[in-house]
Amino acid sequence: MLSEFLYGKIHRATVTEANLEYVGSITIDKSLLIASGIKKNQKVEILNINNGERFSTYVIEGKENSGIICLNGAAARKAQVKDKIIIVAYALLNEEEQKTFTPKIAHVDENNRLINIK
Repeated sequence: MLSEFLYGKIHRATVTEANLEYVGSITIDKSLLIASGIKKNQKVEILNINNGERFSTYVIEGKENSGIICLNGAAARKAQVKDKIIIVAYALLNEEEQKTFTPKIAHVDENNRLINIK
């Protein structure tokens, strides 16, 4: 049986841009994607710490080491620049994988620079 588990997380990222006119998605600094294991085009859930919003979208890879966290299209209505968010991705794991899998959790500072990975 497959069950859904946390796969990767970027914890307490700061929204740097909100672009209502873009087609949709979230643009994330490539270095944070690498650290968290989240992939471009992957579905992610966004949890807005400031206003309690929770929504899903997909990832666009942003410039490496840019610190960019940009909500695009309709998602731009769900958060404001400087809001703190948590970005999470999930994976379906079988019972054997569940025993050994450890998610990657990337902690960032107020400029979206990697502090550590747990």
